[in-house]
Amino acid sequence: MYAVKKSVLVIMLVTMAAAQSLEPPLSDTRLTVHTLLREDIFAGFMRDDMERFTRGEKNIDLLLEKRPAAKAELLAWKGGATLYRAVRAYENNNRDEFQKHYQHALDLFSEARQLDKSGGGVDAITGGSYLLFGDRLPKEHRAAAWSQAYDSYRVMWKQQAAFVDKLPVHLRGELLGGLAQSAQRTGRMDEMGQYLDKILEVLRGTPYEPAAKELKKNPAADASITCMTCHDAGRLNARLSALNAK
Repeated sequence: MYAVKKSVLVIMLVTMAAAQSLEPPLSDTRLTVHTLLREDIFAGFMRDDMERFTRGEKNIDLLLEKRPAAKAELLAWKGGATLYRAVRAYENNNRDEFQKHYQHALDLFSEARQLDKSGGGVDAITGGSYLLFGDRLPKEHRAAAWSQAYDSYRVMWKQQAAFVDKLPVHLRGELLGGLAQSAQRTGRMDEMGQYLDKILEVLRGTPYEPAAKELKKNPAADASITCMTCHDAGRLNARLSALNAK
């Protein structure tokens, strides 16, 4: 089930991993840890480019030393990366390695949450990680993964609902799409309908609109409603160029 959705998701997200292999300048404090890590980590997530992914993992550890104030978000990134390692192990029929990585990912997400109880960045990374990999986990872990995704998106919704229509299209769509998708997967069909209605209200004329209409017509449809406007390739380079131009 949801095989079509996963195929479409991979195609639509490929631009997130197609960025240039610029060495992230970890010492440049003008750049957030998210900007420094995103392209390498997603090169692994979306294209299975393990060379860049491994570089991203190493940079998480380096940034944990350089940016102690961002420890919570960095542990969440490490949790997402470790969850991907678990998925790869499972898909390669290595259950022992899967269990080791999976438990480590749970521990990292838990530690990140303890450090940042207010959520925000931690929940965005945690929820997004489970959204990407929930269906690729063993069946016995999928319900818990989608439940955690739902909880994470709900934390973000409580923080951003009042001004969701003011958010950039990508953030607006991913928040509402994540809410709708995780509500569907956890059996909260009435809530899913409410989030779909909100998408139709505040995301008219965007790629999220037709996806919401499809799911509205058929609540059980195997259709993606996230990653409609993915991060552009080369965002690190573009961000550096913009900063250096000032």
